[in-house]
Amino acid sequence: MSTPELSIVIPVYNEEAGLPSLFDRLYPALDRLGESYEVIFINDGSRDRSAALLRQQFERRPEVTRVILLAANAGQHMAIMAGFEHARGQVVVTLDADLQNPPEEIGKLLAKVREGHDYVGSIRRKRQDSLFRTWASKAMNRLRERITRIKITDQGNMLRAYGRNVIDAINSCKEVSTFIPALAYTFAMHPAEVTVEHEERAAGESKYSLYSLIRLNFDLMTGFSLVPLQWFSMLGIGVSLGSAALFVLLIARRLIHGPEAEGLFTLFALAFFLIGLTLFGIGLLGEYIGRVYLQVRHRPRYLVDAVLERDER
Repeated sequence: MSTPELSIVIPVYNEEAGLPSLFDRLYPALDRLGESYEVIFINDGSRDRSAALLRQQFERRPEVTRVILLAANAGQHMAIMAGFEHARGQVVVTLDADLQNPPEEIGKLLAKVREGHDYVGSIRRKRQDSLFRTWASKAMNRLRERITRIKITDQGNMLRAYGRNVIDAINSCKEVSTFIPALAYTFAMHPAEVTVEHEERAAGESKYSLYSLIRLNFDLMTGFSLVPLQWFSMLGIGVSLGSAALFVLLIARRLIHGPEAEGLFTLFALAFFLIGLTLFGIGLLGEYIGRVYLQVRHRPRYLVDAVLERDER
């Protein structure tokens, strides 16, 4: 099969309302680039008519369109992994289907790749998200950078370009849960970032709830660093020393002043604090054990139901 210069990988989950607008803007933007390309849509177990619309688009432009139909919802990052494994381009660009990242901005990333960079992230010039979500994202960015040393200015933006060497390295990994931009950053030799425009969602609603965002950041931190466990170990040592010192102090006060009842509620508060700290530690340890559990089962990360592509033999 022919090898295009550019592959566009787009995960799709319940995007029926926005897909026509995406088609109308994406293909003209790619045609203007003057590069050979392919567009790979991954239907991530959508429950609406997204799969039917993708099939129709494949029939309209079969020479540059490929559709991967997953048998069940596997999550955005696993859907992208499926796209990576089928992508043939020398440069692979990921794009959300909601048009918050304008397809017209792909040229900026491609130009940066041409300068010699094998991984190009993007920074939203003016985010069209709520104030809380923007603030929370920035806070998690700073925390993630301290923990993992992975420098991604805008980790929540999916518009990114990857060189063939980075894609091959990612495809060689068999992790069942990962954060693709961070994984790519660890493999890239010459990473870079560009500033891009950001628009309001064309249709539909965000598929990421607050819980999903928290889970994503837990995966990011526990999947790329042992620092959370090391921090908690140091905290445990500090609390143990503090508790020992408090115990000695209470014994000394009892010997000097006799029995005291006034400090009872203080002791209760201290006990509740230590219990909460212990439960947090168990939960943190459980995150790492859970990742090991998912990995050792060796279950497939996703199941492909069908692939729509033109036979060029």
